[in-house]
Amino acid sequence: MAWKITPLLCLLVCVAAVGAARLRTQLLNICMNARYHKEKPGPEDNLHGQCSPWKKNACCFVNTSIEAHKDISSLYRFDWDHCGKMEPACKRHFIQDTCLYECSPNLGPWIQEVNQSWRKERILNVPLCKEDCQSWWEDCRTSYTCKSNWHRGWDWTSGYNQCPVKVACHRFDFYFPTPAALCNEIWSHSYKASNYSRGSGRCIQMWFDPVLGNPNEEVARFYAESMNGAGLHGAWPLRFSLLLVLLWLLS
Repeated sequence: MAWKITPLLCLLVCVAAVGAARLRTQLLNICMNARYHKEKPGPEDNLHGQCSPWKKNACCFVNTSIEAHKDISSLYRFDWDHCGKMEPACKRHFIQDTCLYECSPNLGPWIQEVNQSWRKERILNVPLCKEDCQSWWEDCRTSYTCKSNWHRGWDWTSGYNQCPVKVACHRFDFYFPTPAALCNEIWSHSYKASNYSRGSGRCIQMWFDPVLGNPNEEVARFYAESMNGAGLHGAWPLRFSLLLVLLWLLS
């Protein structure tokens, strides 16, 4: 009897193992299902400017990287200068933010499904390294804006975003009093200000030196494994069913 049970038991174990591997793989080296993203990441040797760190493995096309550097680009028709000229030191963070969003294949653990006309998936609570949040806020605090959530509530009648009527422009540090407020709120919690530092392997870096490799690969792997562990723990009904099958065979 044992020789009949063993092959089936091995098969059940293999099925469970493959399922676990599939969970882990689905969170790594993937692109969002969004308006300008590629279906699968791959090399893009001619990525432009600040998007170039992702050229070895990118979810964005060359044209997307070029548009990411333009004012009121064809990507989303978003005007960074909606409250007067944004300081160049500030604008470079928004360009880098766009490059990370459009190009990174390492955001899988934070991708969520959404029902929006311009995308089917978004990122939520990506842990952004505290230095990146701090420098973003420091470089932008003296620029001006009229909103704390830039995803919604704009006047688009002109074809690009303008401040709503009777909404006043103030310095960034009025709408975003802390670095965490900026990172957490500006894109509807796409990011979450992390307490971890760059190089810790526990937070996503918006800025990195490609010569040293992409540190976000390690970060995505860590969170993918953590999430898969929780997912497997939540899959107890499958494991219980397999146990019942084994007990039935043994009886």
